[in-house]
Amino acid sequence: MRLSSTVTMPTNQPFFGFAQVTFTLPAFAVTRHDSDFSAVAELLNANHLPTDGLRECFAHAIVARSGDAVVGCAALEPYHGGELLRSVAVDRARRGLGLGQRLTQTAIESARSRRAPAVFLLTTTAEAFFARLGFTTISRDDVPGDVHRSIEFISACPASAVAMRLTL
Repeated sequence: MRLSSTVTMPTNQPFFGFAQVTFTLPAFAVTRHDSDFSAVAELLNANHLPTDGLRECFAHAIVARSGDAVVGCAALEPYHGGELLRSVAVDRARRGLGLGQRLTQTAIESARSRRAPAVFLLTTTAEAFFARLGFTTISRDDVPGDVHRSIEFISACPASAVAMRLTL
């Protein structure tokens, strides 16, 4: 699968006679190979995100690459009560291109295809980012028990992390 988007940005003044500027975001191949695990773990470490429990859910990881380089990732942990979105990270040099949003949307569509009732997450730094994608802040008490027993909730994320939900 390739992720690419065309974005039209309105301008205040005409640009070469046009009222809008259109450009295409770079395309990134989205694949996941077992051999990507080390590169994904390295990317998560560089972004100060936990890797605890990642190997167990790596079959549900989404990996974006540019050439041979892993430049972004997201992973899902499926549970009966919903899916836990975790490990959303983008290489610093690739930020601002919409890749994090595209990875998150791909993960949401994957959860939706498995008929998950909701997607949950914990975040210490990206509450506004996920809110723009439709997630709402919830109490940890509102998270289903099986999701709440994940390593992310038990020990990988601090108690100060904000819980969020997107109902599918």
